[in-house]
Amino acid sequence: MKKLVLSVAALLVASMTFAQVQWGIVAGPQFSSVTTKSANSSKETSKILTSVRAGVTVDIPLADEFYIGTGLLYSGKGGKDKNSDMKTTLSYLELPVNFMFKPEVGSGRLVLAAGPYVAYGIGGKYKDIPVIGERKAFEDEAGLLQLKRFDAGVGINVGYELPAGLFFGLNTDLGLVNAMKNTANDASFKNTSFGVSIGYKFGGK
Repeated sequence: MKKLVLSVAALLVASMTFAQVQWGIVAGPQFSSVTTKSANSSKETSKILTSVRAGVTVDIPLADEFYIGTGLLYSGKGGKDKNSDMKTTLSYLELPVNFMFKPEVGSGRLVLAAGPYVAYGIGGKYKDIPVIGERKAFEDEAGLLQLKRFDAGVGINVGYELPAGLFFGLNTDLGLVNAMKNTANDASFKNTSFGVSIGYKFGGK
């Protein structure tokens, strides 16, 4: 976690040396699911869980209409089991590194972005586990269901910036890391999410 925080701090401080950096805030609902596989079973994707994605963003210019987009986001993930009342709720701090193309379209800018992200789990619970009840997902008490705090994947974003600074967008995260701590018998757990966001950007254009 310390390395993640230090990396973010270094990147944000470095961005201050650029003349046309855009800072921003963003928030919106996020809809997530998890794809799991346990011993002797096929992969199964959970039902959708609604949460929140919010935080600060930084767009660092590379060339005309091209940027590196980063920041620090709170990202709620998880899913609802299809065959029981069990629900997995996870909270992450997420650091994206997106390659952005922002051409002028109409009076504003179209935003097309994609790139990797890393995330660190700051909290999580399994709720209504049959017979057992509730367990903390990142702690030893979760037993065979315990998750690793580290997660990573690829993010894709599409949006539109208005001249006044308002921003509207769609985002999706595709988890590539097996977050299951105990991977015996090929057990796996991967996060997927998509959302709608609104925000405000200020600074350089």
